[in-house]
Amino acid sequence: MDRSSDRTLFYFFLGILIWAPLPLASNRLWSLSLLCGLVLLLSIFVLYKQLHNFSLSTPLKKSLPVIGLISLGNIWISLQAIPALNLSISPTDSLHDAVWGWCLLATFCLTLQLVRSRSRILLTGYILVGSALFQAIYGSLMTLTGYEFSFLIPKESYQGVSTGTFINRNSQAGYLVMCVSLGIGLMISTLKDDGSHNWRERGRRWLTALLSQKIVLRISLLIIVAGLVMTHSRMGNTSFFASLMIMGVLGLILSRKATRSMIILLSSLIILDIFVVGTFFGVQEVADRLQKTSIEKESRDEVAKATINLMQPQLLTGTGAGTFYTAFPEYRTKDVGRGFYVNTHNDYLEFSSEFGLLGAAPLALTLLLTLGAGLYAQYKRRDKLLRGIAFGASMSIIAMLIHATVDFNLQMPANALTFMVILAFAWIAVFKKTEKKKRKM
Repeated sequence: MDRSSDRTLFYFFLGILIWAPLPLASNRLWSLSLLCGLVLLLSIFVLYKQLHNFSLSTPLKKSLPVIGLISLGNIWISLQAIPALNLSISPTDSLHDAVWGWCLLATFCLTLQLVRSRSRILLTGYILVGSALFQAIYGSLMTLTGYEFSFLIPKESYQGVSTGTFINRNSQAGYLVMCVSLGIGLMISTLKDDGSHNWRERGRRWLTALLSQKIVLRISLLIIVAGLVMTHSRMGNTSFFASLMIMGVLGLILSRKATRSMIILLSSLIILDIFVVGTFFGVQEVADRLQKTSIEKESRDEVAKATINLMQPQLLTGTGAGTFYTAFPEYRTKDVGRGFYVNTHNDYLEFSSEFGLLGAAPLALTLLLTLGAGLYAQYKRRDKLLRGIAFGASMSIIAMLIHATVDFNLQMPANALTFMVILAFAWIAVFKKTEKKKRKM
């Protein structure tokens, strides 16, 4: 592939990542249609270039079994969209989700194909961290100043808490957690493997760090965590700190050589972010919301019970992708309340009820294999950057698995798209060949 045109396609890919969260997380028909169009257009350009110079990246070639698993899920959703098969109560909604599913798979493949050098891995990571940094600053400023806008329009709900350009705080929290996890992985990749033997050496390293890009990245992570706290999202904050502690322990074990710098970094992330950032930006409000949470006051558990009842008649085949809001009213009880539920506040139940076991099982297996791949890369790879992105991808997956128990982050197009990029990063960490010399983008 011609280097200049390949670089242009890569920048197009980065532009999609930047755009996706801006128009209400692309959670409107026009913005989702535009996002799908951009992904499909980029896919066509990449395929056209490949026909003239066939050269698949190593991670893409070796990830074909995973691509096959995702494709199985998409094929089932596509079958649900065919009215004659009677596999969906609303084939039109299933067709909508089928198109989006193939776009997500295309994003996964594009990441594996286009992000194939160290410089591109770093730039993609920094772009996602920068996007989260913007969301954190924008959402915090809107909250602190009282001029609360989402995407060019006044906020109709969630006043007083940060939502950025997302439709609700939980979706923004999920996005920030994914990106800050990757940022932590990038930070880990800059750590020295060998310990300093005296205070002079330590002082020299600290001074070098203060004058390098590390301090910019560390400050950015602090700001993003502050923005996360200001969302007051209970499970968003819980999933971040829980996944950080889980991966901190696993990372120290899998690295086989726990350096002092890594222990200090992980400790500072927990201590500084909780006690310093949280003190100034509202961790007490999050704690109060957690303390006041009760089964009697929450209706999500009742919605979950009703969704389980919804699943039972079509456990194998599901009601059809994108049909939850159509199927749910028949099974709702008076305990659910009078609200209208578009989503079930539980990604596991929503995917299972819509896709059935036939559609959900391949996707669940994909997640588990990818998490295993991230952990394996941390243990096996000696390249610091690959170990770092493996840590970030694994932490992001664990956080999403936790958050998905009470929210619908993966129903937000921007979050789903970003999550596919992070899943691809785990496989890049496993299969990417170590570069002997610096490559240009």
